[in-house]
This record gives sequence, C-alpha cells and structure tokens, in this order.
Amino acid sequence: MKNILIHGLGQDNQSWNNTNVYLKKNGIDTLYPNLFEITKNISKDYKMMYNAFCDLCNNQKEKLNLCGLSLGGVLALDFVKEYPEKVNSIILIGTPYKIPKALFKMQSLIFHIMPKSTFKKMGCSKREFITLVDSMSNLNIAKDLETINCKSLIVCGSKDHVNMESAKSLNNSIKNSEFKVISNSSHEINIDNPKELSNIIYDFWKDNQ
Repeated sequence: MKNILIHGLGQDNQSWNNTNVYLKKNGIDTLYPNLFEITKNISKDYKMMYNAFCDLCNNQKEKLNLCGLSLGGVLALDFVKEYPEKVNSIILIGTPYKIPKALFKMQSLIFHIMPKSTFKKMGCSKREFITLVDSMSNLNIAKDLETINCKSLIVCGSKDHVNMESAKSLNNSIKNSEFKVISNSSHEINIDNPKELSNIIYDFWKDNQ
C-alpha cells in the first residue's frame, strides 16, 4: 500500500513533519505532497488542484491509504468517490460535511488584508490562495457519501467545535466508518497532538493493509 498524508488549507506538507516522525518509528512510510507545489504553474482553483491530486494518486502503482486534514479530507473524499478501485482506506481529519459559506466569506475578507509573505511560506501567492478559497464555496461534499465502501476513519480534535458536528455527520453517512476524538487538539491535529494522531493512524493502517 502507498500511504499519503494530505495537508489542510493554510498548511503545507511540513505540517505533517512531527506526525511523520512518529509514523516512521513504527515502520510506516508516507508520501506527503505540498498541494501548492503539485499545482505549480497552473491555476490554483479547487478543480485544478483536484486534477493535479488525481494525477499524483493515479501515478502510484499500489492501492492507496489516504489521510487528509480539512481541505486534504475533501480531496480524499472526491478521489475515493471517482476512483474507488484505487483506494484501500481513508482517514478524514477535521473535514467539513458542508462548506460553511458564511465562514468562508469572512475568512476571504481576512485573507485580503494579510501580508503576502504569509502565503509565500505555503508556496503560493496571495491571489492564488484567495482564488482557491473562493472556488470551494459551492462544493457539495455530502454528495454520494453513501457510495463509499472502503475502510474509513473520521477524526476530530476535542477542541475543534466548528467541525465536531461535521465529523458526526460524516460518520453517519459513510458506511461502517469509525469515529475518534483526539484530546488536547483543535482543528490542526497534526500540529497540536501529532503523537496521538500518529498512534491512531498507525493502528488504523495496520489493521487495514
């Protein structure tokens, strides 16, 4: 199996560094791409990012264990719906069940006043980042969740109050999925509590090889 960690919006692949250290200690090798690097020189809207992510996944010879946080979880969901034969399992962390449009609009306004240097650290320009956020506003994440048949784990941080109900809705909509809450964590569990997250990922992937 090929294990892929997918970072969230406002993160880059380095956000997985500490989680990956713990996984490696348990003998788990991972691929954790920078979503802004794989879309280099093309539009940064969601559709183009998803297409680039699909190319990355479909170029892997083995079946995939996908683990995505937030935006990464949305990408994993869209991929498993379109290419179920390629996916062995999915882990969704802090992933929205529906796009919170009011929150997205507020965030977009905040992004407009943030310095350009903030976005360069992630590997994209300010304009590209805002384009990506705006392009996600009409995504229908809940569509066809009932068609997902692979092993699935839904994860939410104990302090991630915004996404807790989404996690429960995903758990109810995806057949035979498991649901776990990670302590001492808000939305960015891979940063807040990488050790406990890595233990949960390891246990799930170990049982679903």
